[in-house]
Amino acid sequence: MKGLWRYVLVRFLLIFPTIFILVSLVFLFMRVTGDPITAALGGKLPPDQLQELIHQAGYDRPLWIQYFEYLGQVFTGNFGTTLTGNREPVVDVLLRYGGATLELAVYALIVALLVGIPLGMLAAKLRDRWGDAALRVFAILCYATPVFFAGLVLKLVFSVWLQVLPPSGRASPRGVIALDRVDGATGIYLIDAIRSGNPALVGDVLSHAVLPAIALGLLTGGIFLRLVRTNVISTLGTGYVDAARSRGVSEFRLTTKHAYRPALVPIITVIGLQVAMLLGGAVLTETTFEWRGLGYELAEFLAARDFVAVQGIVALLAVIVALTNFVVDLIAAAIDPRVRY
Repeated sequence: MKGLWRYVLVRFLLIFPTIFILVSLVFLFMRVTGDPITAALGGKLPPDQLQELIHQAGYDRPLWIQYFEYLGQVFTGNFGTTLTGNREPVVDVLLRYGGATLELAVYALIVALLVGIPLGMLAAKLRDRWGDAALRVFAILCYATPVFFAGLVLKLVFSVWLQVLPPSGRASPRGVIALDRVDGATGIYLIDAIRSGNPALVGDVLSHAVLPAIALGLLTGGIFLRLVRTNVISTLGTGYVDAARSRGVSEFRLTTKHAYRPALVPIITVIGLQVAMLLGGAVLTETTFEWRGLGYELAEFLAARDFVAVQGIVALLAVIVALTNFVVDLIAAAIDPRVRY
């Protein structure tokens, strides 16, 4: 138990330098092209007005002063104000669209686990047979196919040809109106639809989530499939599994019980790394399916060269990745005591 608490403390303390480094990199990368106001509004305003805005925002001061001021704002929850649109606080953008990205990431992770774990165990059971080869090819296709291409193919098949699933959006126009009327809306449509007590609305939300979740989930599902297959095969060759096999334990039970838990440890560890991939893939997925989340807004702000908003969104995503890795490390340590040492 002492080793576990020491491990938790170390991992918790590592969150702060990780977030500091990520936020600092975001700041420096956003300054490569110059000050954000010139990038967003250059050529759209007279030079004197542009210089006035730059001076008011403090972008004409030395870079190190801007850097420490930015750090102070971030650690107090102030990510600045957007330069385009309604010039609203970036925090309001994060709160309005963060739930949509979180919802999509959870859907995609569920798809990845449903695809990766069972098929990985099946591939291990069919090792070196044609079924194993087919599943390995499927895994390669999953994580090698660009997410936007997978999304376009899914839309073509299920929305255009079969016409069984909606091609875009988080809900139908009528559903969006109904969800906006839910008291204390969370921004996570499935939760709000359940709270409304309308089964048709729940079905509407879920039907719109199917294609984006599959497009993004298969990207990670292929990686999980290969990991589970490799680790189950490795576990099946250990001494305690051979001992169980000698006692007459069936191969099915050996695969699903004795080799299952050890195979989950690397999956849980990799989930922390895959969160970054899911959030990165969310930009393309949300754009492809017009899923109004942080990824979609990030693409819009990039097109408008609104680097203040981009800076805030990327910084938040970096913090989420750091915190997720901390939680994943704790789960992995609870499952496998070897991780703590």
